[in-house]
Amino acid sequence: MRKFRKVLDGLTTSSPASTLGSPSCGSGAGTPTAAPTPKEIDVQETLQSENFQLCKTVRHGFPNQPTALAFDPVQKLLAIGSRSGGVRILGRPGVDCYCQHDSGAAVLQLQFLINEGALVTACADDTLHLWNLRQRRPAILHSLKFNRERITFCHLPFQSKWLYVGTERGNTHIVNIESFILSGYVIMWNKAIELATKTHPGPVVHLSDSPKDEGKLLIGFESGTIVQWDLRGKKADFRIYYDEAIHSASWHHEGKQFMCSHSDGSLTLWNLRNTTKPFQVTFPHGKIQKDGRKESCKPILKVEYKTTRNSEPFVIFSGGLSYDKAGRRPTLTIMHGKAITVLEMDYPIVEFMALCETPYINEVQEPYAVVVLLEKDLIVVDLTQNSFPIFENPYPMDIHESPVTCTAYFADCPPDIIPILYSIGAKHKKTGYSHKEWPISGGTWTLGSHTYPEIIITGHADGTIKFWDASAITLQMLYKMKTSKVFEKPKPGEGRAAELVEEDPFAVQMVSWCPQSRMFCVVGISAHIILYHFSKYEANTQIESLEVRLQCESEDVISPSENENDPCFSESGSHSPQAHHQQSVSPVSGTTEGNKHSIPCLKVKDRMVRVPPGYQAELVIQLQGIDGEPPQQITSLDINSAYGLLAFGNCNGLAVVDYLQKTVLLCMSTLDLYGAADPYQRLTRSPRRHRQSTSGLTELSDNQQSFDMERSKSPTSDHVNGHCTSPTSQPCSAGKPRAQMGAEGPRLTRRGPGRPPFRKAQSAACMEISLPVSHTEGYASRRAMLQQLHGVTMYSHDEHHTGAPYCWSEKAAESRENSFSRSRSSSVSSIDRDTKEAVTTLQFGESYGRKSDALTTPCLWVGTSLGIALVIPMSIPTDQEERMEEPVTFGPSGAVLMLKGSVLHLSFLDCSGTLIQSPYEVWRDINAAEDPDRPRKRKLVHFSPSSSQETYADGHLAVVCSEKQAKVFLMPSQSCLFVHNITESSFVLRADVVSVCNSVCLACFCANGHVMTLSLPSLRPLMDVNYLPLTDMRIARTFCFTNGGQALYLSSPTEIQRITYSQEMCDNLQDMLGELFIPIETPEVQNRGFLKGFFGGNATTFDREELFGEASAGKASRSLAQHIPGQAGMEGMKVAAGGVVGELARARIALDERGQRLGELEERTALMMTSAESFSKHAHELMLKCKDKKWYQF
Repeated sequence: MRKFRKVLDGLTTSSPASTLGSPSCGSGAGTPTAAPTPKEIDVQETLQSENFQLCKTVRHGFPNQPTALAFDPVQKLLAIGSRSGGVRILGRPGVDCYCQHDSGAAVLQLQFLINEGALVTACADDTLHLWNLRQRRPAILHSLKFNRERITFCHLPFQSKWLYVGTERGNTHIVNIESFILSGYVIMWNKAIELATKTHPGPVVHLSDSPKDEGKLLIGFESGTIVQWDLRGKKADFRIYYDEAIHSASWHHEGKQFMCSHSDGSLTLWNLRNTTKPFQVTFPHGKIQKDGRKESCKPILKVEYKTTRNSEPFVIFSGGLSYDKAGRRPTLTIMHGKAITVLEMDYPIVEFMALCETPYINEVQEPYAVVVLLEKDLIVVDLTQNSFPIFENPYPMDIHESPVTCTAYFADCPPDIIPILYSIGAKHKKTGYSHKEWPISGGTWTLGSHTYPEIIITGHADGTIKFWDASAITLQMLYKMKTSKVFEKPKPGEGRAAELVEEDPFAVQMVSWCPQSRMFCVVGISAHIILYHFSKYEANTQIESLEVRLQCESEDVISPSENENDPCFSESGSHSPQAHHQQSVSPVSGTTEGNKHSIPCLKVKDRMVRVPPGYQAELVIQLQGIDGEPPQQITSLDINSAYGLLAFGNCNGLAVVDYLQKTVLLCMSTLDLYGAADPYQRLTRSPRRHRQSTSGLTELSDNQQSFDMERSKSPTSDHVNGHCTSPTSQPCSAGKPRAQMGAEGPRLTRRGPGRPPFRKAQSAACMEISLPVSHTEGYASRRAMLQQLHGVTMYSHDEHHTGAPYCWSEKAAESRENSFSRSRSSSVSSIDRDTKEAVTTLQFGESYGRKSDALTTPCLWVGTSLGIALVIPMSIPTDQEERMEEPVTFGPSGAVLMLKGSVLHLSFLDCSGTLIQSPYEVWRDINAAEDPDRPRKRKLVHFSPSSSQETYADGHLAVVCSEKQAKVFLMPSQSCLFVHNITESSFVLRADVVSVCNSVCLACFCANGHVMTLSLPSLRPLMDVNYLPLTDMRIARTFCFTNGGQALYLSSPTEIQRITYSQEMCDNLQDMLGELFIPIETPEVQNRGFLKGFFGGNATTFDREELFGEASAGKASRSLAQHIPGQAGMEGMKVAAGGVVGELARARIALDERGQRLGELEERTALMMTSAESFSKHAHELMLKCKDKKWYQF
């Protein structure tokens, strides 16, 4: 059955009126104005709005700007708070939960309700929150907002429902965890210190109850005052006044001694028998100088005093180094007996915590590990070995090892790619880790049923590429490689390359990966491209290199056509290759005059190198600079393994490289790609005499290596009514000498648009530009917004890559004024002559190059920043031997399709609405031993538009999406079937055709934060959610969609946030997430023994409820704190009704009662069975007795 019987009324494929330059498809409204609507389209669209829902799934990476740390020793869970109000809860691998406070206030302190499935957070806005961890997505049960005092320290004793809260005023309040209401019991600072003391003791910096007596509370004030408060007697047992400020304190488990850390780098040990002076004062890192004085040391910010059964106690502290040792890294010191071990850290220490076997503070602690939270890393040190090795971290905490500059997301990959990448990557793992298992092992996680292979690729500022296994909403490192190994190490002082040596010359801007053929391509900030092939064997190889010059001329202007108000252009497909002039091309390296300053910034290794198994560099392509200027950065890239071709473009033009033959096939300016089909009728004002003007692409002869392109300027702007407005670009650097200037002048002015005003690589992680949503919505285009931010003159996307490079301009303010003041006009003469047309997206595939074509041929689709989509047909030899010898030829551009805004994405559908995959070559290991009798041949996989010959004659659909609208064209007729204006007030940052629920749709992410999906091919809106305002450029550079209804972006410089827009995945998300809380029996208290208990004194317990309850302590002032009920789920509301501790007790009682009832039920069941058997027996006897009786005998 034919899917399209007749597509457009009154139009035929040979009619000139059906060209896309006509008003029918180029109107400002985005809908056909002259052409009738489609009469009949038999594509069965299965996607509905009910198939879509947007929600966050999981967050990977290290918590950005961490501030607090907590550990549950029974549940084995670790919690990390951050400055942005986020909380990460970590357990065994796979158990990773992210929570966010709505206020966004920094988390000051975390306190687990040990083995209760709850967490208390204290935030910088002086609010306490109680989180319920008994559900897969934790929720807030209660909040308590302090109005008159600022929270400085919190302490929650084990198995207690009363939380001690210290404030900046020096007061100590007590909060009931069950009801989250303040107790009337308050320890005022003036009661804690002596009345004779005239100075304020400062904020509370420490609170802890005595291991010997829970009714004694140790209060540490910042000024150096320490008070042990008798909670029953409401008086101070003793007061200590020390000269140095206190930062922390830690008890000995017997409750007879405690240790304090001070601001002068000292540790003081206090004995409760004599508190008039410290029992011991030590300066661990302070040496005695020649004059007999101690050298000054930095403060010891925290100390922990932990005891062991069979050895000396551990004293662990951070800081305390002497001031005279400048440049020393942050340290963690472990004192065990007389041995002192200093562990140097790469980043400042935020917090550390010793992990102990027991949750009871009055038992021997037996520490087995130390968790160290650094500013940019998480380390766990093994205390059970003398060398103190660290544990291997199972979490992906090193995403930010070098700033992330681009990301790529691939779902439903070939199943064999992940194991082979892991096996090769495992050979390069670091050694020296502890052999014990990771101690943070709480929660449960099982592999869900809705899993498939997923891979995330991150590119970094130092040129590193990392492959991550992202299957089943987890993240694990698979493979890592360094692109910098392809180049020689830059040496300072070598020409223009010296300017980039000290920064990031290898920074990755975009990547392109074909999972089927395993070909991998990397674009770097130094305008270089590296092509890799995959091999399981190491090899000795020499890396091939090519140099390409893409340059535009400054003398090209736009000549308005005579019918500028009715821009109907001639049939682009009517030109044949024979109608074009043959042109001799110059060598790729350019003219002799330009060679003086065209040395690339990076030098490729020109010797044989030994490469390990994995991805091995095959070819390096470098753009040459012009007249000493650095080359323009690459804006688009595509690679096709079946064709053996690689295409890339920038704001000057397009180049195509044959990586099988290692030759440059095509190198032309964007203007030359159009030829006579140029919709703007641009002419060359002053062509160079030694060059011959071309009217389009011509076929290459055997001896031709590349095209010497015409340097041109084209407008870079949005389209209205088929024309351009809002030009924002600056002229490209001309290929002629500049005017002489002062000594400092040339250095400032010779920086072209390709060089940023600063040399630091623009990593996605380091971009922290604030951009209000209201401003974002006001921009007419993406270029206007970026120019407003940094003076960026052009911003482009490629459909395979998220890292979008920039072109920079020194005259940002002037260009911005021009762009905003210019009125939108439909006249070609309104186009600014100082703009260029950039190649923004590329796509290889089987398509129709011209309207007259009856069969598909290999084509290259080119999208530009003017909203133009060009189709360039190619002729590729099919025989393998001929392919390695005969050149690939190109025909003239046969199709010119127009949209509003810069083209972002190109995809193809067959007439049944199924996505047509690009052809690819099946992977083969070129380093494997080859059988001479059976030489390996290239196995190519092609996807035809349809397997049915009847439907094949109808052609295929081309989906083209720009930053303003999306269109669906029927090929080869080039008829516009559907148009949808995506946004008017904003613009699209990212667009992809993805598969969802066994169908396909167009997914878009706009600068105003909207995520939307459109059906295909009808472009019917399915979902539009205002999800994420574009607050900084990091999101714009890293947001990417993938199949299965998933997407990701870099939410902070160190974290990747994954989201889903599929209703099916949202429904299954609960099963995929890990369970945080597991019912575990609380460890029993150790038996201290009769003699030890008699002489040493047992720990005294007391009833806190009786002391702090409303009956005895009264109610607290309502103006002091405000209770805010949380919006938790049903399970959380049940816990909130009875309190976490009370609910747990009631649950245990209910379990006991249920067990008793089950026992009684079993007994009743046994009695019923006995009774039933007896009844059956009597019934049988009665039946036998009455069997032979007549009816009248009864």
